[in-house]
Amino acid sequence: METAVSSPIKLSANAIAEVRRLMNEPGFEEGQYLRIGVKGGGCSGLSYVLGFDKLEEDDQKYEIEGVPVVMKDAHGIYLMGMEVDFSDGLNARGFVFNNPNASSSCGCGTSFAV
Repeated sequence: METAVSSPIKLSANAIAEVRRLMNEPGFEEGQYLRIGVKGGGCSGLSYVLGFDKLEEDDQKYEIEGVPVVMKDAHGIYLMGMEVDFSDGLNARGFVFNNPNASSSCGCGTSFAV
């Protein structure tokens, strides 16, 4: 499977640093990719998927600043132009999804509607 030229999503410098930190944790299973996608559910209709996973046959493969990323081709229409950030503040810690395709999102920022 060939690696695509450009990724439909972006990772901020903070997100890249956090993903690399997680990948360097003891017990991290080699050969896994950062999976970004969507699934049905959540309070706004679709929820974001973000986690480490194995490469599957129908995945598109990208590399963002040395981070191996996979995504189902069909998810690109929902995620095109999205930036994933990581917040390490006192009030909120975690990954943040800035999706220009979302017509609305829930208060927690993990689900959206298109």
